Amino acid sequence: MTKTPERIAVCPGTYDPVTVGHVDIIEQAAALFDRVIVAVGVNPSKKPMFPLEQRLEMLREAVSHLPNVEVDSFDGLTVEYARSKGARFLVRGLRMLSDFEYEFQQVIFNRILAPEITTVFFTARTEYLYLSSTMVRHLAQFDAVPPNVVPPAVREALARMADDGDG
Repeated sequence: MTKTPERIAVCPGTYDPVTVGHVDIIEQAAALFDRVIVAVGVNPSKKPMFPLEQRLEMLREAVSHLPNVEVDSFDGLTVEYARSKGARFLVRGLRMLSDFEYEFQQVIFNRILAPEITTVFFTARTEYLYLSSTMVRHLAQFDAVPPNVVPPAVREALARMADDGDG
């Protein structure tokens, strides 16, 4: 009897910071794939709010309830990272039509670079369609992030930042 190969998926992003919308997409992927690697991409053109190690810690805490999910980081091309991990799938989340336009362009290039890797899209739950890390970062400037849009570790980190800013 032939053993079915493990279905490994990479869920790439900057996760700056991770939101409950990200966790929702990761949970959906964890239900479908044998192993999900949440991969924090290092993008030198972006100035993150949180350093890489802190984003990794917050992600690990946010997905700790999912036994088949691990957190890692990478730099370079996502498809090359996926190949290095033996992944045959990339997981992407969609909220709005504008997400689809960007993601569709990425899929085309990824198919050219790595035709053996399939991109799978998950749609966010209705209550998370508005949510983005960009919006969280913007609201954080005003200490106005609603508590239900980020996991507890992010809430705590944002509170520490606000306290540090007051002193």
